[in-house]
Amino acid sequence: MTQDSRLKTLDYLYCAVDKQKRITIFNNRKLKIRKKGGVGNIMEITITSNYDEMSKVSAQLIAQEIQRKHDIVLGLATGDTPVGTYKELVKIHKEEGLDFSKVKSFNLDEYLGLAPLHKNSYNYFMWENLFKHININPENVYIPQGNIKDPEQFCIWYEEQIKKVGGIDLQVLGIGRDGHIGFNEPGSSFASRTRIKALYKQTIEDNARFFDKMEDVPRFAITIGIGTIMEAEKILLIANGKNKADVCAKFIEGPVTSQITASALQLHSYVNVVLDKDAASKLKRTEYYNWVRDNKHLIQKEIGR
Repeated sequence: MTQDSRLKTLDYLYCAVDKQKRITIFNNRKLKIRKKGGVGNIMEITITSNYDEMSKVSAQLIAQEIQRKHDIVLGLATGDTPVGTYKELVKIHKEEGLDFSKVKSFNLDEYLGLAPLHKNSYNYFMWENLFKHININPENVYIPQGNIKDPEQFCIWYEEQIKKVGGIDLQVLGIGRDGHIGFNEPGSSFASRTRIKALYKQTIEDNARFFDKMEDVPRFAITIGIGTIMEAEKILLIANGKNKADVCAKFIEGPVTSQITASALQLHSYVNVVLDKDAASKLKRTEYYNWVRDNKHLIQKEIGR
């Protein structure tokens, strides 16, 4: 079977799955064929012993991609979960010389209404936790601007910038307790692009700990959409803690549904999920995931990678 005919077959199967699970088909997206042999989807689940190990494993995965492609385009996330990962990347930069000088980055989201230097803005978060500690070129850093006068026009511009650089090579994600990635709350379209999104009650309550009082928590945010995330070449999702166990089981082993927006990742062609043991505690197939991890070299040999 030729590569073209395989692609057509995969596209047919992909659409069949779409119809069966009643999800949105976005832009007639085809499953990707990896350049080095093998066809089909990869969702690799790595279960680590604790948060520190999760951070080290995820940082190494990001570092490997930067070393593979020096001008890589990264999609970056914020929140408690990636703080350890960013600390590890800074350590690799300082101790091993990991070079960020040609890297471009696009952040997933930002609170609407917050100025870039506000202590709770994601712009402030990124500079404090990563950017000011590495040699990234500030001109290559893209973060949604929360206090922009015309946010709708800004969303269009932001999406255009991602397209101009050829799309995102590696998208780093966390996950909310309601299953959201970015600020793509339950019910978000799988075809969605960068836009303004009203925040779900649970998201507002979860983020209240970062603000002085509940009334200060923004109710809206600018976020990259599911459609944009799904166009990334590779995706890395990290999660930790028992409070993420239910949602991790749902998005990995449950049905694909817009009510758990992270479940869209089941349809992506290359996803790495790195969890600590608490976040993985409600998965039903941990034995299989661990077997795949331990025997990856045999699988790669079998498919010629």
